[in-house]
Amino acid sequence: MDRMKWLVDELNKHCYNYYVLDNPTISDKDFDKLYDELLRLEKQTGIVLDDSPTKRVGGEVLDGFVKRTHKFRMYSLDKCRSFAEVEDFVNDIKKVEPNSTFTLGYKFDGLTIVLTYNNGLLQNATTRGNGLVGEDVTEQVKTIKSVPLKINFKGELVVSGEGMITNANLEKYNKTSNEPLKNARNAVSGAIRNLDPKETAKRNLDFFCYNVLYAESKNFKTQVEMNEFIKENNFLCETYVKVLSTAKEICDEIAKVDQVKTELGILIDGMVIKLNQIDKREEFGYTSKFPKWAMAFKFEAQEVTSILNDVVWQVGRTGKLTPIAEIEPVELAGATVKRATLNNYGDIERKQVQIGARVFVRRSNEVIPEILGLAELLPNSKQIPKPTNCPCCNSSLVEIGALLFCPNRRGCREQVIDRITHFASRDAMNIEGLRDQTSEAFYDVLGITEPSELYNLTQEDLLKLDKFKEKKAQNILKSLEKSKKVALNNFIYALGIANVGTKTAKDLAKYFGSLQNLKNAKLEELSSIRDIGEIVAKSIVDFFADEFNNKMIDDLLAVGLEIQETEKVLGGKFEGLTFVLTGTLTKYTRNQATEIIEKNGGQTSSSVSKNTSYVLAGESAGSKLDKAKALGVKIITEEQFEQMCN
Repeated sequence: MDRMKWLVDELNKHCYNYYVLDNPTISDKDFDKLYDELLRLEKQTGIVLDDSPTKRVGGEVLDGFVKRTHKFRMYSLDKCRSFAEVEDFVNDIKKVEPNSTFTLGYKFDGLTIVLTYNNGLLQNATTRGNGLVGEDVTEQVKTIKSVPLKINFKGELVVSGEGMITNANLEKYNKTSNEPLKNARNAVSGAIRNLDPKETAKRNLDFFCYNVLYAESKNFKTQVEMNEFIKENNFLCETYVKVLSTAKEICDEIAKVDQVKTELGILIDGMVIKLNQIDKREEFGYTSKFPKWAMAFKFEAQEVTSILNDVVWQVGRTGKLTPIAEIEPVELAGATVKRATLNNYGDIERKQVQIGARVFVRRSNEVIPEILGLAELLPNSKQIPKPTNCPCCNSSLVEIGALLFCPNRRGCREQVIDRITHFASRDAMNIEGLRDQTSEAFYDVLGITEPSELYNLTQEDLLKLDKFKEKKAQNILKSLEKSKKVALNNFIYALGIANVGTKTAKDLAKYFGSLQNLKNAKLEELSSIRDIGEIVAKSIVDFFADEFNNKMIDDLLAVGLEIQETEKVLGGKFEGLTFVLTGTLTKYTRNQATEIIEKNGGQTSSSVSKNTSYVLAGESAGSKLDKAKALGVKIITEEQFEQMCN
């Protein structure tokens, strides 16, 4: 029994370090060894301690949910959508309590759960329900590894928080699920309210604790003090909490978080403002629904529903067909959305969407609208047919897994034009003056189907084109000649390898140093390179195994292209670091700073995220600087950058 108690305490400690602190202190192998020993002892003795981690696996399927009356009423939050309303809320509080401060935290978009503990042990878990009565989901919640089964506080304790699923865990679940989950909110609700706890466990949920409803013989003076108590008892709680005094400070912070909310790794739909002084809250009291001392600021909707009117198919430079959904126009994250992506036909089948149906639409990273799944079938809904012929050239399509391809490399107009335009783009060969319309004219009038044919063009050829005069023709010919000397990373990107963007092209150039080394690379070697997974590695191997692609490269070399090899950077003082440059630099140009970073093994990015190592800020730095501050990314000056270099 002593050994079992030790094992339970030890395993729970490691679970806390891993799932709450994100700081593992034991290897998976060693953890499994201790866990297996505990399982063996429990089987031998027939005893399972109340806080044993083996209880998280999930037991038998339940017959139905038992209703449970909340000991303390659960309120929702009043909501606002403008900074003027925030100012009104703060001013109303300040009129009564001039010295008030406020806490600002995330408004999680998951499922509210209430946990009750007695004598340090989890007794039950209940959904919010209607605020008075909820459903007993104790067995389901026990599968959440960030919910402590045992805490330090021995009195009766009732806390509330949000059941959540991280974006990474949602994506991981959807990769293997026959029926993908539409969004993080539905994923959590469906998991917690599933009668089979084993199904709940599969979704790898988290629980963020943000409120103490009751703590026996304990009174908190402030929300900050309450948060510290929550942490002390091994709960996972939000990392972002600000204590602010004025409406302007609150609005400024909300604006900063709004900029980075899609990069947090979890779904939030707003911010929660609370009066920090708990002893003053009773003065303001409650309405029948809301506490008067708290307010939720709601961000603009990132997800809406709309009617799917039609699906059109586009052909890209690799011949891959992409379905584009045409929807009833909707306002989403400050923009009118009329079209959204569906990725491929396999995606259409998994999401079960149909023409004429109502669908969920979400704006990922506030840029690309995506159809998430089916919301509702309507009377006129009909299946989306799988195309058998290319919508551009009518060639019979080739099906590879969930993807459809047009094999007509030289005769498919859309495919050729997209390939030529990509080849000439700024981050590729940088052929000035050669954009979409010019590529179309080259194909339609001059019969250009391969990049190498561009270098055989004459002034006489170009003057055959509409709106081409002598000067314009000469400029394109000069740009073509100039492009013949090309950096390895630009050439790799120009080839149009599927899944290889500008950053990956740079990484490949730095790692392999020459085109020949890259062509000879094996799948295992490519997969071992940082930030290059199996899908990208396979795309590269498949590209260089294709005879047409090799002929394209040979033809380009034959017309005089000189690929400048790259000095291999296998280490350096900036190895593994990512820099973002913002503002006006005075000691270096952007290109000079980028070159220094890359020569020392680092990399640059155009956007700030939680994975950014440093933001190098010059004069008049704008939104990227604000984003860095909101995410807690280290900001350096040019002088500090110079010291790092030396």
